[in-house]
Amino acid sequence: MRYFLGVDTGGTYTDAVILDEGTSRVIGWAKALTTRSDLAVGIGGAIDAALSQAGVAASDIALVSLSTTLATNALVEGQGGRVALVFIGFTDSDFERAGLAEAVGNDPVIRLVGGHGHSGDELAPLDVAELERQVSRIGSEVEAFAVAAHFATRNTAHERMARDVIRRITGRPVTCSHELSAQLNGPRRALTAVLNARLVGMIDRLVSACERHLEDISVHVPMMVVRGDGALISAEIVRERPIETILSGPAASIVGARWLSGERNALVSDIGGTTTDVALLRDGLPEIDPQGARVGRYRTMVEAVAMRTFGLGGDSEVRLVPQGLRTEVRLGPRRRVPVSLLASQHPAMVHAALDRALSAEVAGEFDGVFVMPVPGLATGLPSRDAGLLERISRAMPLSEVVRTRLDLPALDRLVARGLVVVSGVTPSDASHALGLLDSWDASAAEKGLRLFARKREASGERIATDAVAMAQLIVDRLTEQTVECLLETAFAEDAAFADEDPAPLARHRIVRAGLDGHRGVLEFTARLGVPLIGLGASAPNYYRAVGKRLGCPVVLPEHAGVANAIGAVVGQVSQRVSAEITSPGEGRFVAHLSDGPQSFGDRDEAFAAVEAALSDEAMGRARAAGAEHVRLIAERNLSEVEIEGKQVFINATVTVVASGRPRVAHA
Repeated sequence: MRYFLGVDTGGTYTDAVILDEGTSRVIGWAKALTTRSDLAVGIGGAIDAALSQAGVAASDIALVSLSTTLATNALVEGQGGRVALVFIGFTDSDFERAGLAEAVGNDPVIRLVGGHGHSGDELAPLDVAELERQVSRIGSEVEAFAVAAHFATRNTAHERMARDVIRRITGRPVTCSHELSAQLNGPRRALTAVLNARLVGMIDRLVSACERHLEDISVHVPMMVVRGDGALISAEIVRERPIETILSGPAASIVGARWLSGERNALVSDIGGTTTDVALLRDGLPEIDPQGARVGRYRTMVEAVAMRTFGLGGDSEVRLVPQGLRTEVRLGPRRRVPVSLLASQHPAMVHAALDRALSAEVAGEFDGVFVMPVPGLATGLPSRDAGLLERISRAMPLSEVVRTRLDLPALDRLVARGLVVVSGVTPSDASHALGLLDSWDASAAEKGLRLFARKREASGERIATDAVAMAQLIVDRLTEQTVECLLETAFAEDAAFADEDPAPLARHRIVRAGLDGHRGVLEFTARLGVPLIGLGASAPNYYRAVGKRLGCPVVLPEHAGVANAIGAVVGQVSQRVSAEITSPGEGRFVAHLSDGPQSFGDRDEAFAAVEAALSDEAMGRARAAGAEHVRLIAERNLSEVEIEGKQVFINATVTVVASGRPRVAHA
């Protein structure tokens, strides 16, 4: 008998499942809180409990596979490590494109002359001396480096040279943009490299934590990680390319949803603590996003399932947004630790602070809000940020930390760096107050909601009369925002609206009238035309109301709360590599390969050489990623024009995909 172990680490919970390969049944599953201070604690708790429930010895595990939403959550919330971008051969206007400047923020940028032209010819020599000087100056202040050079996909030489210099001087991780994508559009490649570098430390800590616990319980088998397209790769590869794990958890959830429900056409919505991830299952398969994965406000070059990720979850921040004399409750996009959860970990401190605030006649701005430090590399902090972080020595009320209004932007920066987390009222607290959830401290949730209800609208009226009314207001808002997420995805996937922006359509008054079944001089009816599969531990609490609003069947599969962990072990290993062939002159064909451009005098010879090189590379990657019985599929995408009745070659992209099932340990 062989058993597979699937693990999914999310922002709030870590899930583990044991799958019997022979019967394809889930025979054990468990949840544990994700422990940010030491991820191994939460991972170990979930794994040990799942093994115990299944009655399976650790030595019987033949494969371990991990999925995670930590990378996705970090990008949605604007978090990650401090990095440096080495920007070679680009202009100032290039830096402002594709959201690159916003993604880099205040992190250092090293601008160098160099780069190549569209044919792969060197535009200017790389200024190695200047690179060495600047890297030596800032190397200790950053966690990782991102390197992007002009037309690096046509010639990788300058990126590889810069990588070697940085590794020699600093020993820090280096991400080269050509390693992540073979596409043009340098600023977007640079953006993808920056985001990858930001995630290196976080994903390394996650993988190491899982490996550490597996070692402790004597599980010595291959460990895989789910990629954003649902395929599996080895843990070693993901350490170098952690950005491939963005949408890892959501991709695993789609695989799990198909496996659990048997539905072939449905909208899959997975609600976690931080995000809601929505994708369309069509004929049993999700689509791959041809433009690259979009996460939050960033469009990357990472190949992933066509999924829309929204900053909405059970642990979303509850905000008040003025609307004239009224004030509207809104949720997200940032995550907060629920007050009920914090109180279960620090009961005396939390209840004392809540009771003090409730006894005061005037509501305070920071009532019911707490902060906690998170271990991490705190280099390069401004003096105010460093001073504030020093004051946050433990979990404590925010009112005891903030001394002036200038501390609030500093707090936001510490949260963005992942060095501090904030606790406050969330939908999870509302669910405790309404009796939908009983995992943590319901009394603390009720107190936090009473404090929040005392806040005033612009008209001077209280937001809600009591804790229960406040809780219902939050849950109703979660329902409404979930409906918006689902409608936005539905419009994006419906061919009839392919040329429209789906976001305003999802919120249009006529669509709302259709959902309400408006009957007047005009009559409108609107509903979702496919079933809704609800995933996530809290889906049963919220999605029946969502389905009622959308007029569609709701499928809540057994084990829906651990669908990600199930999807982690039922996928395949897949590696995709691409290269371009260009024709800079008649009778000359240039293959732009990872080790540099090669010229050919014959088109068919160029195609044969590229397919052979890519097949070797894809096969090597697939085997390194842990695949066995690998099969190859090659695809050519030609661009030609007709001139005077003759077909003229412009360029071509050759892609080779290598796929197979992951290797497993023998029983």
